[in-house]
Amino acid sequence: MSVSYNARDAAMTALAPLTAIVIACLAGGVLAIIAAAGTLALHTRWISRLVSFAIGALLGAVFLELLPHALEQGDTQRVMLTVLVGLLLFFLLEKLVLWRHSHDAAERLHDGVADAAFDHGIASTRPGLMIVIGNSVHNFCDGIVIAATFIADFALGTTTALAIVAHAIPQQVGDFAVLMHSGYTRRRAFVYNLATGVATLVGGLAGYAALAAMQHILPTVLALAAASLLYVAVADLIPSLHRHPAPAQTALQLLLIGVGIGLIGLVHVALEH
Repeated sequence: MSVSYNARDAAMTALAPLTAIVIACLAGGVLAIIAAAGTLALHTRWISRLVSFAIGALLGAVFLELLPHALEQGDTQRVMLTVLVGLLLFFLLEKLVLWRHSHDAAERLHDGVADAAFDHGIASTRPGLMIVIGNSVHNFCDGIVIAATFIADFALGTTTALAIVAHAIPQQVGDFAVLMHSGYTRRRAFVYNLATGVATLVGGLAGYAALAAMQHILPTVLALAAASLLYVAVADLIPSLHRHPAPAQTALQLLLIGVGIGLIGLVHVALEH
């Protein structure tokens, strides 16, 4: 009898992270797209505020959650070297147009939402199929990050998933803008982006299957996850804020970045206690 109870306990222990990963991936992939579709009706200034908040959430997840956990579980020099290598890796992926959208012909986007997308560094010149492919790769990587963090710690996974959802919303707004500019209807653009959201769940399940039995490599994976979120914040989102250098705009950006960081910190404290 004790053997059966032990087996049941082990199964429930394994199921808990998997359930959390599935829920978080669905939120990160599907709900972010639905939320982004809703923001299309908002004034463009709200998209700028979302970007500032997303920067804060990403930085909070990196410096308050991911890096502390990686350094706690792994060798300091190895973790920091992994972060450095990860940043260079994502730079190369960006050059290959696999990590995020290119900005080359954003000047050709003239409608309000498309201008907002360019304004925040999330416009793309790729046709619809390339958007689906590129976003699927991006979302698949997000799913792996979510899986790795939930395997390490529930609070870490929750705050990381929150940061990923925060930065996915303005990204999806840009995708909608590009697809509609390319001649897609709103409904078709929504369906295309919804299809890419499924890649987040696929990445989460693949990450769980690969990492659940390999706890020893979690510090390295967490360091790579920190590098990916840090790169998105520093190379993709922060430069877009410099297009609004007015003191009042800068103060508002700093405030919203602080709100994003503060929210990650509050969620961490709440889950820890």
